[in-house]
Amino acid sequence: MSVSYMDYTSPKTQFSYDLKNNLFYRKDDQNAIFALSIDQLNTLGNTSLLDIYLSTGNIIEPHTHQNATELVYCISGAAVVSLINPFSKKLNHFPIRPGQVANVPQGWWHYEIASEDDTHLLAIFDAPIPEFIAGSDLLRLTPASVFARTYCLNEEKVKETFAPIQTTVVIGPPKDCVIRDEEKAVIHQVERSYHKQVIGNGWKM
Repeated sequence: MSVSYMDYTSPKTQFSYDLKNNLFYRKDDQNAIFALSIDQLNTLGNTSLLDIYLSTGNIIEPHTHQNATELVYCISGAAVVSLINPFSKKLNHFPIRPGQVANVPQGWWHYEIASEDDTHLLAIFDAPIPEFIAGSDLLRLTPASVFARTYCLNEEKVKETFAPIQTTVVIGPPKDCVIRDEEKAVIHQVERSYHKQVIGNGWKM
């Protein structure tokens, strides 16, 4: 914990907080995120958290936390935490169920997918306020011409592909997104394959 010089005798000192008073994002009744940082609880020190609720197939969009490591703890349901290891250049998938965790080092590109309804996750950070760079912002704010020129792509197709992304997504897919049945089947098949893997120190799902 970082050294604190706050006055703990002050009547403004805060020791408890109800996260339901600080909604970070809500997609619908089953998918929402509540946040706790030093802005809500001034005695936190170098820690903060997100209280995450997801239903099957919903995704915390690909993103990074440039100032914090994220420890994801599964309270209920099940999820797959996926991250790109920038050193091995590999995409890794870590399925978690109640009582299990997955750790995302600071600045690493990652996302979480719920594989059951009523999934409840706790994301814990080693920073007083976790910073967040969303994949949707990178895609919608980077000019299509830059993608096209950099990766030798068709600029018009890039524009067409990214045109529906008009704001930060946070929890995807967006409410107005229509997913075809065959796409849903692929999503569930991939999720099931993750849960057959051995993770951590030999835990089996």
